[in-house]
Amino acid sequence: MLHRTLGTTGPRVSALGLGCMGMSALYGDADRAESIATIHAALDAGITLLDTGDFYAMGHNELLIGEALRTAPGHAREQALTSVKFGALRGPDGAWLGYDGRPAAVKTFAAYSLQRLGTDHIDVYRLARVDPAVPIEETVGAVAELVQAGYVRHIGLSEAGAETVRRAAAVAPIADLQIEYSLLSRDIEQQILPTCRELGIGITAYGVLSRGLISGHYSRDRQLAANDFRSMSPRFQGENLQHNLDLVDALRKVADERGASVAQIAIAWVLSRGADIVPLIGARSRNRLAEALGALEVTLSEADIAAIEEAVPPGAAAGSRYPESQMAYLDSER
Repeated sequence: MLHRTLGTTGPRVSALGLGCMGMSALYGDADRAESIATIHAALDAGITLLDTGDFYAMGHNELLIGEALRTAPGHAREQALTSVKFGALRGPDGAWLGYDGRPAAVKTFAAYSLQRLGTDHIDVYRLARVDPAVPIEETVGAVAELVQAGYVRHIGLSEAGAETVRRAAAVAPIADLQIEYSLLSRDIEQQILPTCRELGIGITAYGVLSRGLISGHYSRDRQLAANDFRSMSPRFQGENLQHNLDLVDALRKVADERGASVAQIAIAWVLSRGADIVPLIGARSRNRLAEALGALEVTLSEADIAAIEEAVPPGAAAGSRYPESQMAYLDSER
């Protein structure tokens, strides 16, 4: 299994990480037993990075990961690294109420996460979205104090813009920036990725299959459950969806010629972008996990990459990656 480093200050991790959000929230109902079995299979395959958020189903996802780690073989449990996002405020009805990056809140969030995960430390801890009411220096400073106290090993960021990344890095070493990056979402290549590379900060790329849109498994007539985030996502609506699936059809031709699945080609493309980029795969089942792991066996030539990018050119996606109400929270988009 290939290994990478999350920036110059971060831990060594597996070439792929496992994003566990879909096992608890936002993509319809999930099978708890299959979710835990998938985490176990990922650890057994050599995946070490498990990504979650304390607000994924209001703590459910952290409890799920905690259970999976408790029941995993000792060697797998010892190699596992937890990446936790904090700061999102939720109501009892699941409503999104904003973000809180105040130092006291940071330490409170961490205390609850440690309890739910059943561990004495979090490997990478990051504010889910930049709180516009709190200077990033204060938030990062609070996480740095958690590092000094031994509760956190490394400081991360999420969906932060280039200037925010610079300000954060001036306070304390930043291991990585978690941000959406895929064939359909390449905006970070303009300023954010060069800034991170200049500062020695790694990238944890989420949404590498664009929430299943470029997985090769999404059908044009699929009906989404009301509790599925994609039912409100602009890229999955009407003409946008049909346009985006046309891109997938073009990508499928490239994949077929290379004896790989669409998902494997899309993941392999992200892997090819640099050793400082770790794709998170959002597999919720062992079958999808096995397919994603196959991307590690796909070696792309320059001609392959050119064909992929001809099928899905930069900026080709129709629709924004989040609903307008959520785009306002993305510091990376400002």
